[in-house]
Amino acid sequence: MKIMDVIIIGGGPIGIACGIEAQKEGLSYLILEKGCIVNSLYNYPQGMTFFSTSEKLEIGGIPFISNNVKPVKAEALEYYRRISDYKELNVNLFEEVIEVKNVENTFRVATSKASYKAKKIIIATGFYDIPNLINVPGEQLPKVSHYYNKDPHFYAHQKVIVIGASNSAVDAALEIYRKGGDVTMVIREGEIGKRVKYWVRPDIINRIKEGSIKAYYHAEVKEIKENEVLMNTKEGVITIKNDYVLALTGYMPNFDFLQKIGIQISDDEKKRPHYNSNTMETNVKGIYLAGVVCGGMETHKWFIENSRIHAPIIMNHIKSKM
Repeated sequence: MKIMDVIIIGGGPIGIACGIEAQKEGLSYLILEKGCIVNSLYNYPQGMTFFSTSEKLEIGGIPFISNNVKPVKAEALEYYRRISDYKELNVNLFEEVIEVKNVENTFRVATSKASYKAKKIIIATGFYDIPNLINVPGEQLPKVSHYYNKDPHFYAHQKVIVIGASNSAVDAALEIYRKGGDVTMVIREGEIGKRVKYWVRPDIINRIKEGSIKAYYHAEVKEIKENEVLMNTKEGVITIKNDYVLALTGYMPNFDFLQKIGIQISDDEKKRPHYNSNTMETNVKGIYLAGVVCGGMETHKWFIENSRIHAPIIMNHIKSKM
């Protein structure tokens, strides 16, 4: 079995950026992605608009031309797919990494389809795969989703509860309301999230004020039933009729996978993985982190625009060790 220089786990924008850098440096590499190309972006809301401008989403020195001041999901999917094709990147799609073992200073990677060997490993798996569960009875009912990836038309004339007050929750609430859905937001805090996109936040606040979208602040869902939802509010337990629940309460990296490999995770609520910020190498020699996964539970800390630099940092360190 051929021993590659680098295996990159994750085929998102930062994984692609790492592949481009490996290719530039003349290193043998393979990108392993458990879904489609830029799988996390594919699962973003249908009409999502990025917070960043297109030039801040560029990788590999290739211009990202958008029809909008801030690009939308469809444009990003097209951009990153075209880069993958143009660069002829070595990418295996729909191949999930199951295990990574260090055997005599060589990493053996077992996937859902094959096995590989590599001198170095880069983990660029993001954080979008595992939702933060609300852990209430009924959360596993078919009407409950932790992702907003359907066209809002699906929810027309339906009673929809949106749990959360972040960008995903606000986007879902506004889009479903504008497609004729009856939207109720359940918000644990006393206001809409401060990190909500600045051009969207006034919109949701005004829709709530005018009563177009109902909102319960300082509230939590207590139980989800087939046709209704029970909520704990400041006024006590409230029961409302309901057809669908979108529990958009955030996501987290796959900490079990990281720890199984041997990467140390901080024991506080931030659960930050250990790595050297100068090289991006973890406490496991030869294994690197890139992208959003570096932030642990602080999923707002790293984005494409400020973590694309991880790719050249890692490749420069790898080259210096070879």
